[in-house]
Amino acid sequence: MGILIKNGHVVDPESGKNDIFDILIEGDVISRVEKDIEPEGHDMVDATNCVVMPGFVDLHVHFREPGFEYKETIYTGSRAAARGGVTSVFPMPNTKPVADSVEMINQINEIAARDSVVNIFQVGSVTKGQAGIEPTDIAGFKQAGVIAISEDGKSVMNSNVYRDAMRMAAENDILVMAHCEDINLVNGGAMNAGAQADKLGIKGISNAVEDVITARDILLAKETGARLHLCHCSTADSVRMVAQAKKDGIRVSAEVCPHHFTLCDEDIVTDNADFKMNPPLRSKSDVKALIEGLRDGTMDVISTDHAPHSEEEKKRPIAKAPFGITGIETSFCIAYTELVLKGVLTLEQLVEKMSCNPARIAGIDRGTLLPGKTADIVVANLDEEYIIDRNDFVSKGKNTPFDGKKVRGIIEYTFVSGKEVYKRRKI
Repeated sequence: MGILIKNGHVVDPESGKNDIFDILIEGDVISRVEKDIEPEGHDMVDATNCVVMPGFVDLHVHFREPGFEYKETIYTGSRAAARGGVTSVFPMPNTKPVADSVEMINQINEIAARDSVVNIFQVGSVTKGQAGIEPTDIAGFKQAGVIAISEDGKSVMNSNVYRDAMRMAAENDILVMAHCEDINLVNGGAMNAGAQADKLGIKGISNAVEDVITARDILLAKETGARLHLCHCSTADSVRMVAQAKKDGIRVSAEVCPHHFTLCDEDIVTDNADFKMNPPLRSKSDVKALIEGLRDGTMDVISTDHAPHSEEEKKRPIAKAPFGITGIETSFCIAYTELVLKGVLTLEQLVEKMSCNPARIAGIDRGTLLPGKTADIVVANLDEEYIIDRNDFVSKGKNTPFDGKKVRGIIEYTFVSGKEVYKRRKI
């Protein structure tokens, strides 16, 4: 007996399907995608008036475990992912202890095997302890099945150390995921430098903080041949540099987060740390450039940088609160509302940026609804309008600037390896 998803509008860029089809799941794989498949005793999911898409792949999340379980755990984070239609996640290594060894990766994988309802692809750190001094055992990571490394939460400021790590990553075909931040230029800043920061009396973070390291990392990727993925890009110059790097044949990809293409620094009207993230909300002109980069294909991926914190931490003033917001439960509805409904992207293009492209960049066999592929599937209702309510979040983190925002695009079902892991109002 299988599961038959019936009468849904299938949107799958990889197969070119964009029409009403039935999908039959047998075991953990998709066996058929055809019109009018007979039920034949299969469990049936009625997807009438819904879209059926490949499960979303989020290349950038923080699930906090081990070490910061009061913020999030793999158990809660994976269920929040399922609610958002995300079937594969790449947790960053800035845990405590840092995910800087094969032993730590294996420990996290054991927790994930026990507690997670989605696919966990744990990211290893670039340097030991994320201290920026000595590269990790990148060859050992490769043998252990690690797909990507990152120093996320900071940059490796020693360019020689980073170049060595990127060389090893290139030799082992491991993706390098770059958090671009010149810590010496941050200088205590807490939001975007500009008139709004001055008005609120908060020290600013200039665009150069990101842009200087973006330029460096692209040049190091050119020299070493590493595959470079730029995380949470927020500036117009980042978009420009990515476009030029691609023209030059450098192996670079880039992501944008929903908060960065939706909000700007002028939306921070009070000292509210739910609007504090790193990199910060930028200017309107930066937002415009990010949206255009998504539209013209320069920016490949929409990821969340899901970064839950406790309510107590986020009640502090912006200058003293930690950076980061939750986002994995709201990424699709915000992207659909802000990009598809406003004519920036088609739904098919949005699926490319949330499913197909991240799977391709990471090199995982996901992001498609082709027969024979793993049945990671999301079913969404695009017609129902609703209001984001942080109190409904599955994540431990309620820190979102989108509380009260009216959106469309609600997830009805999420399947991982053929198993229903989320049904609306039922985890």
